[in-house]
Amino acid sequence: MTNLFQPRLLNGAFGDPGLYVRLRWERRALLLDLGDLTAQPPAELLKVTDIFVSHTHIDHFIGFDHLLRIILGRDVTIRLFGPPGIIANVEGKLSGYIWNLVEGYTLAFDVYEVSTEKIAVARFPCGARFERIDLAPSSPFTGVLVDDPLFRIEAVHLDHKIPCLAFALIEPQRINIDPERLKQLALDTGPWLTDLKRLVRSDAPDGTVIRAPNTGETDKVFQEWRLGDLRDQIVTITKGQRLVYVTDTLYSDENRQKIVALAQDADILFCEAMYLEQDRDCATERHHLTARQAGLLAREANVKELVIFHWSPRYQECPEALYHEAAEAFGGPVRSD
Repeated sequence: MTNLFQPRLLNGAFGDPGLYVRLRWERRALLLDLGDLTAQPPAELLKVTDIFVSHTHIDHFIGFDHLLRIILGRDVTIRLFGPPGIIANVEGKLSGYIWNLVEGYTLAFDVYEVSTEKIAVARFPCGARFERIDLAPSSPFTGVLVDDPLFRIEAVHLDHKIPCLAFALIEPQRINIDPERLKQLALDTGPWLTDLKRLVRSDAPDGTVIRAPNTGETDKVFQEWRLGDLRDQIVTITKGQRLVYVTDTLYSDENRQKIVALAQDADILFCEAMYLEQDRDCATERHHLTARQAGLLAREANVKELVIFHWSPRYQECPEALYHEAAEAFGGPVRSD
C-alpha cells in the first residue's frame, strides 16, 4: 500500500523545526512551521499550497521571507494557518519591504488566524502591494482547519506561555490500485487512475463512465467502463494515514490530554524532545518537553511510530541519550527523521 502523505523533517533534530509533507500524485505539498528554509530546493517549495504555523517564535517563522522570495511572481494563492496574532505577524513581515513594482503580480496569501473560538481571515494580494483585506465574517473554530477531498487537517491549542498549535493530518481513506488486476484487464497506467481515485473518494455514481487506456497499443485505444465495475475489480480501500505534529509545549495535564486525543492511534507522531529528563526543571521553565515525556505521550496515544526533533544544542555530543530515553518511555520505534 502506498501512502498519500510523504513527510520529511527539514533541518534535522537540532535545526529549526519544519515538516515538509508531499502529497503523492498531486504535485502539491504542505508545510508545517516556517523555520530555516534556505537549504530546501526551490522546486520543492514551489509545490507548497498550505502552511500551518504552530507559533511565531523566530525558529518557527524566519523561513517566511525565504519562501516569499521563491514564490514571488507566481500565480498562486497560499493558505497560511496560525495562532492568534498570525495576521499581524504576516502583515509586519510584508510591510518591511517596498512593493512599488509588483502591479500585475497575482501571488496572494490568505491568512487564517485560529483562536479557540473562531477563525478570522485576511488576504494579502501582491498586486495591491500586499495591502491587508479583512475577509468577513469570521467562522467558528470546530477543531478542523481544512476539509479537503483528499485529507483533513485538525488542530488544538497548547500552552507554550503563548498559544501554540499542534496539527493532525488525516487521510480519510486510502485508495490503492491492484497492479495485477490492472494487468489482467489489459489496462495501462497513467493520470486516468488519479481521476478514478478522485471519483471513488467523492462517492460518484456507479454509472459514471471512465475511459481507460488499453496496454500494448501503438496508438492509444480507450475502453469505456462503469465506475462501479472498475472499482470492484481493481480498487482496494483501507483506512488512511494519520500524522501528528507537536512542538513547543509544556507537559501539563491539560496539554497531555489534548495531545493524546489528537494523536490517538496515529501512524506517526512528530514530537519535540527539547531536553533530557535530568533537565526537566529547565524544560518546565521553558515550556518544552523532555524526551521521556514525548515517549510517554506517544505510548498513551498508542501511536505506531515516534519521531523526535527540536533538540537543545546542549546534547550535540550525546544525541543517543535522547533516543534511548524516548524509546524506553514509548516502548516502540523512535527516530529523528
